[in-house]
Amino acid sequence: MEDTIIQIVAAALLTATKVAGPVLFATLAIGLLLSIVQSATQIQEQTLTFVPKLVVTAVVLVLTGGWCLRTLEGFTRQLFAMVPSLLNT
Repeated sequence: MEDTIIQIVAAALLTATKVAGPVLFATLAIGLLLSIVQSATQIQEQTLTFVPKLVVTAVVLVLTGGWCLRTLEGFTRQLFAMVPSLLNT
């Protein structure tokens, strides 16, 4: 029983990482790029980084949203398929 719970938690963490990864990586990349530009131009305005990060996040969500939903749906279906075997033990 404990092995099954550990497998479920590991699968949940892997799924969360796969779903959140593209958005986090894109936001990290644009943040790094913007910080380099700010350092080079010596413009230290915090609001300049907010809008590009928001736009990049929205674009990445539009591009990968369907894949993210399919991934979450697959994980949820696997989880519900495991329920009868978990109740028998």
